[in-house]
Amino acid sequence: MLYKNKSLFIALGLGVAILLLASGCAVGAVQPTHTPVPAPTSVSTATIAPQPVMATDSMSNTVTLQSPAMRIVSLAPSNTEILFAIGAGDQVVGRDMFSDYPGEAKNVTDIGGGFGELNTETIVSLKPDLVLAVALTPLEQIKALQGLGLTVFVLGNPTDLDGMYENLRTVANLTGHQPETKKLIDGLKVRVAAVKEKMAMVKERPLVFYELDSTNPSNPWTAGPGTFIDTLLSMASARNVGSTLSSAWVQISVEKLLTEDPEYVLLGDATLGGVTPDQVAARAGWKTLSAVKNNKVLPFDDNLVSRPGPRLVDGLEALAKLLHPEQFK
Repeated sequence: MLYKNKSLFIALGLGVAILLLASGCAVGAVQPTHTPVPAPTSVSTATIAPQPVMATDSMSNTVTLQSPAMRIVSLAPSNTEILFAIGAGDQVVGRDMFSDYPGEAKNVTDIGGGFGELNTETIVSLKPDLVLAVALTPLEQIKALQGLGLTVFVLGNPTDLDGMYENLRTVANLTGHQPETKKLIDGLKVRVAAVKEKMAMVKERPLVFYELDSTNPSNPWTAGPGTFIDTLLSMASARNVGSTLSSAWVQISVEKLLTEDPEYVLLGDATLGGVTPDQVAARAGWKTLSAVKNNKVLPFDDNLVSRPGPRLVDGLEALAKLLHPEQFK
C-alpha cells in the first residue's frame, strides 16, 4: 500500500470567461448596463506546508511530529479501533496480534505483542513515523522501541467516556483527522444521551455478576470499582456485584457470589475462553444461583467493554438492551 503525505493545495484566481457581444452601430442600439468582470492575467498556486504536531502523552513525554503521522504502528486493539474509527485506518502499517476490529485491521502487518514479544525487526522495517502504545504497554517495550530511534506516544487509559473522547481527540491531532473525529464524538454523545433517557425510566436495577475469567471456577475474576465494566453497568441501570470489592480486577469466592445471588451472570469470558451457560450451570454450587435457575446466564462480547475505544458506546447500548429490553420495544 502506498502512503502519501497529505498537503493542501489552494488554487487562487480562477477566471470567469465572459463573452462580450458587440452591439450594432444603428441609432438607438442598446448598450450594456453592467461592468464586465475582467479575466485574470495569471493564475497562482500556493502550497501550505504541513504544520508540526505536538502532544504530551500519559508518561508526561512531549512528542513532536513534523507533520501528522502517516505510517503508524498500533500496539493495542483499542488504539487500532480508534485509528480506524477516526478515518486513519489507511495510515496504519502495523498492529498487535489481538487487533481484529474492524475486519480491515486483519490485513495490516502483525507485529506480535499482546502477551508475547514485539517483533521489533518487523516494526523497524515498516518505517513508522509514530508508534502508538497504551499505558498498559510494558515499559521495557516502550524503551526498547525508543532506543531504536522510533517515536512512541503512550495513550492514557481512560476511566470514563469523557476520557475516551479525549483520547479520540488526541489521536486525531496526531494523525490529522480532527473534523472526522468531531463528527464521530458528536454522534457517540447523541447515542449515549438516548440510552440515558431510556434508563431514566427504569424502576428496578438488577444485580449483575460480570465474569472475566473462570479458569478457577471457585474464585472467578470479575470487574471491580473504577473499571469501564462497572461504569457501563451503572449507566445501564444495573448494580455490579464487583462494585463493592477491593480492586479493579479481583477474584470473588463462590460463597460470596452465592450470598449476593445476582439476577444476571454475564459471561465476558465467552469471547476468548468459550465459556457457555451450560458449563456455568454444571459448576459445583452454581445451580442455586437465581441467574442460573432463571436462565439468565448470558454470553457477552467482552471486547465491547474492555477496549477503551468508541465501541464502548456499543457496549453500553448492548448492556441496556440486554438488561432492560422493555425500554427498547
